[in-house]
Amino acid sequence: MNVVAFAGYSGSGKTTLVESLIPALKLRGLRVSVVKHAHHSFDIDQPGKDTYRHRQAGAFEVVVASDNRLALIREFEQPRVLSVHHLIAELYEGVDWVLVEGFKSSDLLKVEVWRADSGKPVRYPDDDFVVAIATDSPDRLPQTTLRPVLDLNDADAVADWLIENNERFVYCAELYA
Repeated sequence: MNVVAFAGYSGSGKTTLVESLIPALKLRGLRVSVVKHAHHSFDIDQPGKDTYRHRQAGAFEVVVASDNRLALIREFEQPRVLSVHHLIAELYEGVDWVLVEGFKSSDLLKVEVWRADSGKPVRYPDDDFVVAIATDSPDRLPQTTLRPVLDLNDADAVADWLIENNERFVYCAELYA
């Protein structure tokens, strides 16, 4: 499996890019999974639903499945910080690409997503794991770079670049075990 992270500040376009890359990669016959960093308190359950009630009753894990979908909800008794590698290990093995959104400080190879109009700084000068920059304003990058500069608004071109460079993104779980 290949793994690439997309890192950038809130509002930079990470979610929009990842959302556009999924069908672009699927059209090329590839199976895609996503790992998304969330803030401290989030919920995928709805009050009153069976899974919510089971979790509220104290279940450590609730697995709900149908013929179309499976979801696992795990409730930690104590707050626990999971690395991106823990989350990747939870994924189905038959996936071609894992797109990681967030985890900007991880040791994964990443594409920095940056918009000049955001007023936020770039990360690539100080982050050796940034292998490309996806931006809507390449002429406004604050520092020159030898890294590829990709069009943030052209998911097909980003998908092509990922596939052309897929050997760089092969994930070796044993390195992180």
